[in-house]
Amino acid sequence: MESYATLTEAMDALRKQGYTEDFNLSSECIRYGDNKLELCPSDFQVDKFFRFEGESNPDDSAILYAIASNDREIKGVLVNSYGIYSDPVADELMKKLNVHS
Repeated sequence: MESYATLTEAMDALRKQGYTEDFNLSSECIRYGDNKLELCPSDFQVDKFFRFEGESNPDDSAILYAIASNDREIKGVLVNSYGIYSDPVADELMKKLNVHS
């Protein structure tokens, strides 16, 4: 598995691999395309993930997910804090993401 020193470095590498959408968490799905389109947990898979620890500040801790729709037509990245700073989401979505973190 690849290893990256920074979140930015990992995001740049994933973009070159075709993960071009920027996904955002909503309560029950991930959104993209200016938040007009969505993928529910049954519609996507997590291909890769990378954890980044905040060296001096725990607020900087994050997980980067490389996500693809099941038909591989849509690929993008999702960045989320973890621990007490993570975004609240539905159980089904959290289970899908936690399998890989």
